[in-house]
Amino acid sequence: MNSIAPPPALPRLAWALTGSGHYIKETLDLMARLAPLDVFLSKAAEEVMRMYRRRDGNFPPGTRLFRDRAASAPQIGRFYFGEYHTLVVGPATSNTVAKCVQGISDTLPTNAFAQAGKCRVPCIVFACDTAPEMMTEAPHGMVPVYPRRIDLENVERLRGFEATTVVETVPDLESALKARLECLTTSSS
Repeated sequence: MNSIAPPPALPRLAWALTGSGHYIKETLDLMARLAPLDVFLSKAAEEVMRMYRRRDGNFPPGTRLFRDRAASAPQIGRFYFGEYHTLVVGPATSNTVAKCVQGISDTLPTNAFAQAGKCRVPCIVFACDTAPEMMTEAPHGMVPVYPRRIDLENVERLRGFEATTVVETVPDLESALKARLECLTTSSS
C-alpha cells in the first residue's frame, strides 16, 4: 500500500528564479531576509547570477537550492505534499511569462508555476516587461528596454490566472509578500 507523507508542520516559501537581470540584485537582497525558503533556479538564472556577481545569492541559512538538471523536474513533486504555502516567480522574463500563460512547463520555474496552480498554491509573479518603455540594469549599467505588444499582453493575461498576483516593482513585490505572509499568520491563529 502506498502511503502519502503528511504535510510539513511549517510550509515553506518557494521562489523560482528565471534568466532575468531586471532588479535581480534587489530581489536577491529581499530573498536574503526570508526564511524558510526553497529556491528553484533555471539554468538561465544561474548564468544571470554569475553575470551580476551574485553566484551564491546570499540566501538565508536553511535555504534549499534546486537546480534545473532533470528533464522531469522531480523536486517539483514537493508541491503535492503541502511543502509550500506560496510560490514567487521572479524576476520573470517575458519568455517565462509567455510559457506560463500558454501552459508550457519545460523549465524548473515554469514547472513550479504549473504545479503550484494544480495544487492551489498561491503565486506571486514579478514580471519584468510591464511597460512600453523602461530602464533596466544590465551587468554593466542601465539600458533602455522596449517590451513588445505581445509581452505586455501576456502580462495582462497572467493577471487573470486564478490564485496569481502579478507585481511590477520591488516595492510591489515586498507588499504582496507581506500581505501573503500576514494572511498565513492570521489563518493559522
